[in-house]
Amino acid sequence: MRRWMTVILALACLLPTPCFSASPERPSVEAMAGAMLMVGFRGTSAPPSVLEAVREGRLGGVILFDGSRKNAQPCNIESPEQVKKLTASLQAATPRRLLIAVDQEGGKVRRLKPERGFFPLPAAEDMGRMNVEDVRGLGFRAGREMASLGVNVDLAPVADVRRSTQSPGLGDAGRLFGADAKNVTRCALAFSEGLYQAGVLPALKHFPGLGSAGKDSHVDLPDVTDSWSPEELLPYEEAFQRNWPGMVLVAHVFHRGLDSRLPSSLSSAVVETLLRGRLGWNGVVISDDLQMGAVAKRSLEERVRLAVLAGNDILLFGNNLNYDPELHDKVFHALMKLVREGAVSERRLETSWRRIEAMKERLGTSRER
Repeated sequence: MRRWMTVILALACLLPTPCFSASPERPSVEAMAGAMLMVGFRGTSAPPSVLEAVREGRLGGVILFDGSRKNAQPCNIESPEQVKKLTASLQAATPRRLLIAVDQEGGKVRRLKPERGFFPLPAAEDMGRMNVEDVRGLGFRAGREMASLGVNVDLAPVADVRRSTQSPGLGDAGRLFGADAKNVTRCALAFSEGLYQAGVLPALKHFPGLGSAGKDSHVDLPDVTDSWSPEELLPYEEAFQRNWPGMVLVAHVFHRGLDSRLPSSLSSAVVETLLRGRLGWNGVVISDDLQMGAVAKRSLEERVRLAVLAGNDILLFGNNLNYDPELHDKVFHALMKLVREGAVSERRLETSWRRIEAMKERLGTSRER
């Protein structure tokens, strides 16, 4: 109980505030735009073009994969020693702290795999049957490993509540804590507290809920208009009451009652009205991978425009589903074109940049002394 209260009190002191009173001086427009981008790349060492983009502030985050989704070719992760060298080279290039992310949920979605020398983190489905302290301990152990490797963001946990017997890509893959919203909430927040205590930022996903989705959003856009339930918001409501220190990842999912035209990840009605307005979240919002099949039919420029105008602070491009060695530059130039044309204001970029900087500062104080 004492440890639990210590974590809660520590998190309570770190709630981001709308005024950004202690924020640093605003950098260039280019640097603010770059801070909003998280893009993947191929290679167990960083390509020169990626290092250059990081060095010049045109890329504020990267995501690492252990292999391609379409084939067994390795991407960024071979061994603990190799990952440490990779992340160190990336951080050495950046003028500000770089966000370096993985999807380390456990089970099948585990970029740091035990066969390559990493901790064997169990699946969320298994953790959902454990007590809260054990789940928190697993989060801490996984987070401590990630922090030692130079990884500072875990795009986990999955807070979706299973509402369907068929759950392609999620429940069917063991990625859900279960069907009881209260237990999902307890497990997701316990795992997150362990990560954060170890020095890793968690990302609660997939807002507003994929628990009833009948399609895998990697392939196509799920429509949950008739199956979604407000109980799927419970993990987020509880997290925000506890002064959530990480970010929220928004899903590629369609709900006509929330937005009659756009998927949640590209919808201001979902991000600004529901997530920020109704639920009161003022921290960082990150999109799901904007290369996924659910949104990939739109042009790159259209995805960037809609994602920014929806209210996302970080635009995630995994660059793993369809690899493009120049993708980081293409996304940056697409965003800067929107700024030049007046479709996105400098103030809009600054708002996201300040949220991201505030989150990074909290990361610096999270690790146990």
